[in-house]
This record gives sequence, structure tokens and C-alpha cells, in this order.
Amino acid sequence: MKTRNLVRKVLPLTALLIFIVAYSGSSEDRTLPFSVGEKLTFSIRYGLIRAGVATMEVTEIVDCKGGKCFRIVSEARSTMPFSLFFEVKDSVESLMDVERLCSWRYEKNVREGNYRAHKTVIFDQDRHVAIYPDGKTIAVPGGVQDVLSSLYYVRTLDLRVGESVFIQNHADGKNYPLEVKVLRKEEVEVPAGRFECYVVEPILKASGIFQHKGKLTVWLSTDPSHIPVMMKSKVIIGSISAILTDVEM
Repeated sequence: MKTRNLVRKVLPLTALLIFIVAYSGSSEDRTLPFSVGEKLTFSIRYGLIRAGVATMEVTEIVDCKGGKCFRIVSEARSTMPFSLFFEVKDSVESLMDVERLCSWRYEKNVREGNYRAHKTVIFDQDRHVAIYPDGKTIAVPGGVQDVLSSLYYVRTLDLRVGESVFIQNHADGKNYPLEVKVLRKEEVEVPAGRFECYVVEPILKASGIFQHKGKLTVWLSTDPSHIPVMMKSKVIIGSISAILTDVEM
């Protein structure tokens, strides 16, 4: 029973690790570091144990609110032996404005053990509101991001060691301010290759999105693509890592 409870806590968190960083603003005069066809694959590890696989992919450009949006899809699933105790198969989709680089729609389908959930929110960026399926509307800051589009926006930024960016993010009916500290540069080697990276630390200004305690660290490549190379978060026992294993362009 203890093993099952630990897995129940670990795998939903690993499915979220790749969606942590957020930002808001405009893409004017900025060259995008990603395009349709990019697919990133990660190995999710609990300590030395391989617990799952996650992918992030820019699948296509679709019509959205009179403009164009990137359709970004991320999937996370458990692998053996974790699946024997607690199977996870989650998918998340974001529609991100090609020009303004903000979220217009966020959808999440959750399959974790016997638990099933489907969550959707539409962001009206002109009216500055988040709209939920039950009709509830919540005021949001201009250019607000969801937890998936946020990471792609951070990749467009000119990151500098010793500086922070301050961000607005919306999830689960609430707005969450976020500071992202750029701590240092560091070279790391992962299955996808060797990368020089910015080491960044996102710090929530309000609790509630991610219930784990302890420091989260993210490695973003220093080249113009700012690919997420590795993420680590401490949990009650040990740590969870998301490690880049493959990049397709």
C-alpha cells in the first residue's frame, strides 16, 4: 500500500514537471525558436528508476479567433514497473497565438489509475477573461499563459544570468504570479546530447498549482532554441527528473 501511495503522488507530478515555467507578452520583432514539427521526448525518472515517458510537440497551425495558433500537444505515460501499481496516461493541449504568443485554449485529459478527468478553459485575450465550461468567467492579466504555452514563451526570451523574469499564469480557476530566476550557466550531458544550459529556478508567489515542496530546477539550452534539457524536483523521498532523450525538428 505504501508503494502504491508513493506512485500515486510521483507520477501525476512527473506529468506536470515539463509545464512549469510561464510568461506573458508580445512576439513582435522576435524570431521564434520552435516551429511545426518539433517534438521533444523525455524520460521521467524517480531516482534511478525509469517511471515514465513524456513528449511535447508542435503539431500544426490552426485558425483561432481570426488569427493563427500553434497547436501544442504534450503527453505523459507511465512505464513498467510503475504501470503495474498505478498507470498514468495524460494528455494536454494548448492553442498558442502565433503572433501574440499567448494562450487561447487549454485542455487536459487525465487518466491516472481509476481516476478520469477532463478540463478545458478558453482564454479571451481581448476581454482578459478565462471562460470555463460551466459558464464561469475569471478576470486574467493581458497575455496570460496556461501551464503548457508558458514554457514555449519562455523559450523566446533573452535570458541573462543573475536576472529574473516576472510572469502571470492561470490554472485551475486562479491566477498565479511566478518569478523565474536565471541562476547560472552549466554544461550537462543527457541521452539527446551535450548542451550548455541556463539553469533557472521558477518560484511561485502563491501556492496551489504544484503541491510538491522543495526546489524545482530547470535546464534550458543557451542556444537560440532554449530547449528544455532537464528538470529536477525534490519530493518527500528522493527526487524526480525529466531528461531529454530525443529532439525531432
